[in-house]
Amino acid sequence: MNRADLTIGVQRGTDEVTLILAGEIDMLTAARLSSVVNEILADAPSRIVLDLTDVTFCDSQGLGTLVVLSRKASHAQSLLILTNVGDFLLRVLDITGLRSALMIRNEQATG
Repeated sequence: MNRADLTIGVQRGTDEVTLILAGEIDMLTAARLSSVVNEILADAPSRIVLDLTDVTFCDSQGLGTLVVLSRKASHAQSLLILTNVGDFLLRVLDITGLRSALMIRNEQATG
């Protein structure tokens, strides 16, 4: 079985750190995403933006990780913002009721 990995690119701004994610957020990759976000939270940025443009899959472990990271950011007086969230993930967030637990800023053109 061939599985997609998760690549994480980091762009640091003055108050904001953007993580460009590509691949799958699942039980095999969620811990690495948590580790990267936790390292960034240690620097206390105002915002951490997760750019999900190239995320192809997110399982229940990935969803739970996003919620936990959002709460951790909040406790650290930071915001975790999801951007460019694909339609498939928006549907999953709606179905699970988690959409209201996450801050979503969509910049993706919908048509």
